[in-house]
Amino acid sequence: MKLAIFCLVVAISVICVYADDEATDEYTHKFDNIDVDEILNNERLLKRYIDCILDKPNVRCPAEATELKKHITEGLETECAKCSENQKKTVRKVIRFLIKNKNDMWTQLKAKYDPNGTFAKKYEDMAKNEGVQI
Repeated sequence: MKLAIFCLVVAISVICVYADDEATDEYTHKFDNIDVDEILNNERLLKRYIDCILDKPNVRCPAEATELKKHITEGLETECAKCSENQKKTVRKVIRFLIKNKNDMWTQLKAKYDPNGTFAKKYEDMAKNEGVQI
């Protein structure tokens, strides 16, 4: 009986947490504290994230990359409307870094997620306005 009550409490807690995330109409904040600089400045780690996001075969996807893949198309289409300010800042940082330092990766991401060039120009202009040479 105690086990059944415990399981019920756990199930209700999980439902409340997920319902709360959806009610705020924002993306999860679970990964907001990852060290993006560590990823960007580690070639092996960055390649793993990019390969995961590009759906390359035989890649073990980090949980953060898996979560990002779920929302990347919607985020592009809505200009990250469900992103927190911290998430928007991180997105801008990553895009600036890729455009400036890893243009080959940026080109691959554009080919997959923006083949018509609908969104990339805006982000490239943003980077240019922030001093990134393209």
